[in-house]
Amino acid sequence: MPLPTVEIETAPNPGHSVIWLHGLGADGNDFAPIVPELVSPSWPALRFVFPHAPVRPVTVNGGMPMRAWYDIVGVDLISRQDETGMRASIASVDALIARENERGVPTDRILLAGFSQGGAIALSAGLRHAEKLAGIIALSTYLPLQEAFATERSPANGQTPVFWGHGTADPIVPLTRGVNSRDLLQSLGYSVSWHTYPMPHSVCAEEVADLRQWMTVRLGA
Repeated sequence: MPLPTVEIETAPNPGHSVIWLHGLGADGNDFAPIVPELVSPSWPALRFVFPHAPVRPVTVNGGMPMRAWYDIVGVDLISRQDETGMRASIASVDALIARENERGVPTDRILLAGFSQGGAIALSAGLRHAEKLAGIIALSTYLPLQEAFATERSPANGQTPVFWGHGTADPIVPLTRGVNSRDLLQSLGYSVSWHTYPMPHSVCAEEVADLRQWMTVRLGA
């Protein structure tokens, strides 16, 4: 069963899709309000798909159940990573991509986006996916499962462009964690469009404007 989703179509019969993963404790409604701010009139018809992560206990939050793409054990984000949860979420993203394919949107017209924990899964799933995506959007995030990444990454997405936005005052996913992940990707030949903003763990208007410009190129608009 694919994950439940919130969906917004910018015009009838969309030929492109954006699958957008929320952060820890949020849900698919969290980024739906960004659509009118982000979308350019020049773009083709788009379907935004905002899935709800499963509810699970989160160790770092005292075991409280909340929507999460994987468990987080330590505040450093990389000790004792929940590989089982991460791989289950990667499989869920693959299923969402397959559903867009069934609805007539080819993989190379799908953008995969995510914020924080959702961004970690967007990067992990997108760069492992067997078919080429239009691009990956990573906001205030990092690349998990790094030890396995070099052997598991997909040649099909070796040239897939990545937009990365990060706040310089982020207390949740420190800037250094993002920089280290960016450096790893660039060392493996990935094209990362890197942007920093004077903000905490959030999204700002300048970032939305930069993302609109980047997406315009990806959408051929």
